[in-house]
Amino acid sequence: MDSPGIELDDEPAAPSMARSSLLRELPTTPRGLRTRAALVAAARKVFERRGYLETRLSDITTSAKCSAGTFYTYFGSKEEIFAAVLEVAQEDMMHPGMPRVADDGDPAAIIEASNRAYFDAYRRNAKLMILLEQVANIDTEFRTLRRLRGEAFIARNARSIQNLQERGLADPVLDPLLASQALSGMVSRLAFSYFSADDTPRAGVPLDELVDTATRLWVNALRVPTKN
Repeated sequence: MDSPGIELDDEPAAPSMARSSLLRELPTTPRGLRTRAALVAAARKVFERRGYLETRLSDITTSAKCSAGTFYTYFGSKEEIFAAVLEVAQEDMMHPGMPRVADDGDPAAIIEASNRAYFDAYRRNAKLMILLEQVANIDTEFRTLRRLRGEAFIARNARSIQNLQERGLADPVLDPLLASQALSGMVSRLAFSYFSADDTPRAGVPLDELVDTATRLWVNALRVPTKN
């Protein structure tokens, strides 16, 4: 499962996550890239509508209005195109377009903006997150992919926590990686329950309250100073 990412103004942009071993190299021509992207977009709609196990390759090619031959030019299996769909989603969640917050001495505001961007991105991709959890339980390749996704987010958050510590804005005693594992896991599970699970008490809880709760937990756990 992935995790939220704190993005500080003076932190270098986080690199993209490694590509799944299921994926072949991208096409080298603009037309090939467009065709592949159209297949991925069509596959996402089918996976979200029918689920992973019930989706057939013919469903994807019908939705994409292409032949089976065209499909096999770019993908070798249902597993491969599902990995491609997840790759697009993970880029969205890793780089959710968080609004920049000026470095005005209020790191809590940066944490809040990051949490909000993460929850918004999770909401856009919630159906895929459900599918990834399901498929990871039966397929070792996707279980590995899920683990690598989580590790990428945790590593980025650990860098941000260490940055705060070096600036005297977070508890210096904490191990950045362990703190990131604990806090990232907590918030990612909260997002999964809020947006994905059917038996969650999320009804009546506004998104602003979700963001505020997650932010307070991060701030309090790290002992980040606030302006309030």
